[in-house]
Amino acid sequence: MTTEIDELSNSYFHALLNMFPDLATSVGLEGADQGTFQDYSPAGVAAYKALMEDTLAKLSRLSPAPENARDEVSAAALRERLTAELDLANAGELTGRLNVIHCPLTEIRDIFDLMPTDTAEDWNTIARRLRAVEQALAGYKESLFARLANGPAFPARQVARCAEQCDDQADADTSNFSKLATTGGESYPEMAEELEAAAAVARTGFGELATFLRERIAPSATETDGVGRERYARFSRDFLGATVDLDETYEWGKAELAAIIAEQEQIAEQLYGPAVSVAEAMNRLNNDPARQLHSTDELRAWMQHTADGAMEAISGTYFDVPDAMKVMECMVLEDGTGGIYYTGPTDDFSRPGRMWWSVPAGVTDFATWQEKTTVFHEGVPGHHLQLGLATYMRDELNLWRRHCCWTSGHGEGWALYAEQLMAELGFHEDPGDRMGVLDSMRLRAARVVVDLGVHLAKDAGEYGDGPWDHDAAWAFLRENVAMEESFLSFELDRYLGWPGQAPSYKIGQRIWNELREEARASAESAGEEFDLKAWHMKALSLGGLGLDVLGEALR
Repeated sequence: MTTEIDELSNSYFHALLNMFPDLATSVGLEGADQGTFQDYSPAGVAAYKALMEDTLAKLSRLSPAPENARDEVSAAALRERLTAELDLANAGELTGRLNVIHCPLTEIRDIFDLMPTDTAEDWNTIARRLRAVEQALAGYKESLFARLANGPAFPARQVARCAEQCDDQADADTSNFSKLATTGGESYPEMAEELEAAAAVARTGFGELATFLRERIAPSATETDGVGRERYARFSRDFLGATVDLDETYEWGKAELAAIIAEQEQIAEQLYGPAVSVAEAMNRLNNDPARQLHSTDELRAWMQHTADGAMEAISGTYFDVPDAMKVMECMVLEDGTGGIYYTGPTDDFSRPGRMWWSVPAGVTDFATWQEKTTVFHEGVPGHHLQLGLATYMRDELNLWRRHCCWTSGHGEGWALYAEQLMAELGFHEDPGDRMGVLDSMRLRAARVVVDLGVHLAKDAGEYGDGPWDHDAAWAFLRENVAMEESFLSFELDRYLGWPGQAPSYKIGQRIWNELREEARASAESAGEEFDLKAWHMKALSLGGLGLDVLGEALR
């Protein structure tokens, strides 16, 4: 039964589709415009804010359907997400967003990866969107100007790095747009000229944005990377869907890191003897021929094999996986940023869920001991089960809950819980693989320390003279994260420019674990056996929620 709250949620979702054509591409709904971009100007931000305010006002006049727990969750979820997003909008944080991983320039660049390419009409849509890049960036520049006048300030480091990303897209030799046009022209020669001309328009737009960032924005940018406690609390709440004690969380992060390092030292001794350090053990693992891959083709094949094996192992035992979700594709993008991510299936599952590895230019060697747990994180039982199931549950969740209700703490926290679960279930019995799990855990704990440390201006201790800053964070990360320096440099820029997002993984995992143990204790107090599969399916069937709403729903 569709309730009034479902109808409001669906109406809001359709309004979002009309306002954000890239959302239509991501969701894969037919009939929506996928050949343009949203309005990135201040007027576009104002329209989005007005839509949220109107939806929240309408929600305040509705009550959940009687004795309908699903409707209560829908109302709570919509209220929480609108409130958190409006808080950011009212503080000016949604105008002129600029960072190395999640802002208009990256959204415009990356959306083409998800566009269908099967027919000539698909390539016509791509050409139309390539030509729309210049106008989209013009609106974005208006928002950058508005933020320059009204704040918050732009960090100089993010301005410089984003300008460099624009350079890459402006250069015909490195631009994603050029590669896209070449691919389309090879498939449809009659369209080659139009695709190249459209790609040239997109490259020009990015070249002009690079100049704009350097000449108009950089001179007024601040050298300070941290955003301060007030802004950070706002970001943290948005990413978690929950309010946490930031100071306690910082100290917890440090304690978690220390415990992980101690276990790594035990594994290093188990692998190679008492005189071998963690760093040396990792170096030996990297150089173990049995744990190496030497091309992106080998990487993709290994990813797919690992993901398929995990799917077979957990289906019917720890999760009930619908047949439509049992296919997940592993993809490799060359000349990329170093990011690894998941994109959900289309609404009808004609495009399956996909795990993407964006490999930087020149990187051809990969170590399986370090990355096995990443496949579980992005694929099965991580994001693929989580996001795929929400898409699958068309009869239980309204459109907005299925496709738009996402918080990083819930989503990424689940993915870390999935990594942990696979270790608990015996998928990392090999000590080398266990070292990989610990390496991943150490990265996520280090993120908590660095991110809160820099943005809350905590004392850097042995890593600096005074509060955390870029140099202290770099020294700390080089000591605690086993990652190639080009990857690690991007990671640090990401933490500095996207406050609150990176720690939401580990904090979210912490909350997921607390909820599981709460459910276990409740079952045992009632004299019942805790059913882990049932708990997993109950939690995932709720879709993406803020973590406070998730806790209430599970209780």
